[in-house]
Amino acid sequence: MMDAATRVKELTERYGTLDGAPLLAALHAEFGGRIALLSSFGTESAVLLALAAEATPAFPVLFVNTGKLFGETLRYRDQLVKRLGLTDLREIGPTADDLAVHDPRGMLFKNDYDACCHLRKTVPLERALTTAGLEAWVTGRKRFQATTRAALPLFEAEGGRVKVNPLANWDKDRLEEEFTRRDLPRHPLEADGFLSIGCYTCTERVAPGADPRSGRWAGSAKTECGIHTTMIGTAR
Repeated sequence: MMDAATRVKELTERYGTLDGAPLLAALHAEFGGRIALLSSFGTESAVLLALAAEATPAFPVLFVNTGKLFGETLRYRDQLVKRLGLTDLREIGPTADDLAVHDPRGMLFKNDYDACCHLRKTVPLERALTTAGLEAWVTGRKRFQATTRAALPLFEAEGGRVKVNPLANWDKDRLEEEFTRRDLPRHPLEADGFLSIGCYTCTERVAPGADPRSGRWAGSAKTECGIHTTMIGTAR
């Protein structure tokens, strides 16, 4: 089997000028279904989900339910899945055994953000990718979201798989235009100042003009949950 780095090079040469639905349709065919889209069903998620549904309603969508998500996010997930006609939503998350061993009181986030994210996000995702035999996965990351994402490529090699960022070069204006053109519903917490939404334990409102992700793990040096920085997790 071709290694991920070589495949990234070939994919970049073949599809590097595409983005959005045309890219997702091409990759769904390229990987023979062994690809899935990871979505948090956050404030910007509707656009990528709509593009995936346009490529094929059967595009697999992975949703990590950490057990600490806002109720609004869960209801928004159901609304979008129905609205877009997505037919392959796969909810994943920590197992009861994971939690019993590593976070029996459910308060791990109080002491160690990284360990909590690893337990509730990274490990379940790695387990799901491995169990399903996926060779590639799609994210909704964009360069404008944070300085740590400013050089985000279209394709990456990570953990032996290909990671795809089909909206990497989209700016905020283009994203907003797509929301309007498709008449997509907004996450109900966005109007209340939550511009990047994760777990309710670690998400705050964003100050006007601030980095959209500054409300995540506010007051700490943490900027990513770990899925996009250490996705070599131990699938327990």
